[in-house]
Amino acid sequence: MSTTFTVPALRIGPIALDAPVVLAPMAGITNTAFRRLCREYGAGLYVSEMITTRALVERNATTMRLITHHESETPRSIQLYGVDPATTEAAVRLLVDEDRADHIDLNFGCPVPKVTRKGGGAALPWKLGLFRDIVTRAARAAGDVPLTVKMRKGIDTDHLTYLDAGRIAEDAGVAAVALHARTAAEFYSGTADWPAIAALKEAVTSVPVLGNGDIWSGEDAVRMMAETGCDGVVVGRGCLGRPWLFGDLAAAFGAPGIRPDATLGFVAGAFRRHAELLAEFFEDEDRGCRDIRKHVAWYFKGYPVGGETRAQLATASRLAEIDDLLATLDLDAPYPGAAAEGQRGRAGTPKRPALPDGWLTSRELGADAAREVAEAEVDNSGG
Repeated sequence: MSTTFTVPALRIGPIALDAPVVLAPMAGITNTAFRRLCREYGAGLYVSEMITTRALVERNATTMRLITHHESETPRSIQLYGVDPATTEAAVRLLVDEDRADHIDLNFGCPVPKVTRKGGGAALPWKLGLFRDIVTRAARAAGDVPLTVKMRKGIDTDHLTYLDAGRIAEDAGVAAVALHARTAAEFYSGTADWPAIAALKEAVTSVPVLGNGDIWSGEDAVRMMAETGCDGVVVGRGCLGRPWLFGDLAAAFGAPGIRPDATLGFVAGAFRRHAELLAEFFEDEDRGCRDIRKHVAWYFKGYPVGGETRAQLATASRLAEIDDLLATLDLDAPYPGAAAEGQRGRAGTPKRPALPDGWLTSRELGADAAREVAEAEVDNSGG
């Protein structure tokens, strides 16, 4: 992988990034441990798991833990999910007043039914006034801390929202907009619509436009920027079990980064480091070892690691157990090429999005829809 692509430095407000790369928020994945690990390999902006605004305002204990960054994390980036303008504004103000973030992102891209069913995530930009109110009030509350927006193309191909939302966000004073080039209906299936990123770049001209979708390598990122003209890339599923992808991305853009010869020994070392950081994050070795279990298949995709060993790694409860299991592997086994490449994580299948009753009948928020949205704000589970 030797492609390099010289691009202008990406600035998000006052933040200058060494590489135009952002780690996408992923629930249960992008905690402090994973962000620190990715940062060790490359450069960019590393965003937290999605944080619910109500939980943050109410200082839910789990949420307050999730927004805490390790001292090595600079800049500190937090993504918020909210559906109520006042609550979102209060959450942003809390982060700013208490100096808990250097960058804040708003989530309008989540396609998960429990979110869209209440009018949140990728469903929300359909309601233009509500979207405008949330983003405007949040940007005002953020002050000098850059606020960005991440969204999808829309609800489905008949109800696209991204161009309207991009212009509204730009007018509201955001520092950048990011587009996952799929609709909520597509979930993660099929192929991302990169031409939509190019269209957004043409529509939004005064702030950076970032592209997201189907970036599995440095070459993919270079190609996306070349084909769409976008100012940077957002990477999600491509780094699952491959935190060193950020080294590949950094090097592809001419920034300092590690492009590893990913032998099985290298991968095993990264897996072990991830488990160690999780144990530190949870302040509990057993819990850290339990959390790394979901990463086993991603790390060892395509490598000669037998089913029994994988199963044992997925039941280990101590770091010493993991060490013993990794020691049994052929650590000199070379990178397996195509077998380790390609899609990672669940793609899902296209499906009709779950929406509040009558959500699509109007682009304005009526009384019934307002009640649905109010119920969505009640969730204070954290994250």
